[in-house]
This record gives sequence, structure tokens and C-alpha cells, in this order.
Amino acid sequence: MSKIGQKPITIPAGVTIFLDGQKVTIKGKEGQMALELPKELSIKQEKDNLIINRLSETKKVKSWHGLYRTLINNAVIGVEKPWEKKLEIVGTGYNVKLQGEDLVFKLGYSHPVVFKKVPGITFKTEGNNKLSVIGIDKQLVGEIAFQIKMLKKPDVYKGKGIRYLGEKLRIKPGKKVKTTGAPA
Repeated sequence: MSKIGQKPITIPAGVTIFLDGQKVTIKGKEGQMALELPKELSIKQEKDNLIINRLSETKKVKSWHGLYRTLINNAVIGVEKPWEKKLEIVGTGYNVKLQGEDLVFKLGYSHPVVFKKVPGITFKTEGNNKLSVIGIDKQLVGEIAFQIKMLKKPDVYKGKGIRYLGEKLRIKPGKKVKTTGAPA
């Protein structure tokens, strides 16, 4: 039994929901998103709540129940207040600049790395080493933030690279000098 799937989704005041069979369209002040439910799930709106029910009790449908409830809830939250992932660039000479709507990174390579704008995502920089990825689709925001992070993975010895803000790295110690007594 899905505990998450049974919880009703509360609809805030500025968000409107349109139900058309299995298609759910969520519209808010930040934009709109649409999701298609599988035919094994049903959705109904009661006042300011959305309730998702299963039409079958198979294991797959039970897993979908919680998944689609969470996806719709994330969309409702995203159209009201956009999702945001913050990244920081660590390293001497490493930085990021906003050039038009594209990001230009200096990451220790022989050339600057350009990350093109993605539809539905906005970038915001703070200083030379902090970056925010903002959008209404939580999955897309996380995916783009991860792609940016993979431009220069954090080094395990020095900690240089791109990481999420507040991410703790386990820094490995370097080679240790073996001390042996000199022959007498």
C-alpha cells in the first residue's frame, strides 16, 4: 500500500488545475506544466485538493501511485515558486560568467567552456564562483545542475571543481612518505 500516493495534494490559491481524462495541466504564476497519467490511475479534484486513486492492485500500479502523486505535487510547487539548485566553483582561477543567456566557465582547461541556455531554465550568477539553476520542472533543474557539475567534477585530492552549494567532499590524503631508519 502506497502511503505517499494516498496523501491528497493541496492546491495553493494561485494555482489552477485542468483535468482532461488522463492529462493533468497545472497553471500558476511561474508557468504551466502538463503530465499524462497511466490509464491504471484516476485523478479527481475535491475543492482545493487533488486525489489520485489506483484502478488495479498490481505491484507496478502501486509504485506508479506514489510516483505520479509526487510528480504532480512537484509541478504544483514549481508553478507557484520555482525550483532552484545552487552550485559553487572551487579552485584558483576557476569562475563562471553569464554571457547573454549562456554560461561561460573557466575551469583550468586551455579554453573557456560554454554551456548553452536550456528552454525552461534560467541561470543566475552571484560573484564569480556561485551559480543558481532555476526552473519550474524539478527533474529538469536537477538534470541541468548535474550536467553543469560534470563539466569539472570535484577533485578528490584538492577539492577543485564544480559542486553543489554545501556539498561535503571526502578529500583523500596524498602519498605518505615512508620513514625508515637510516642504516647505522
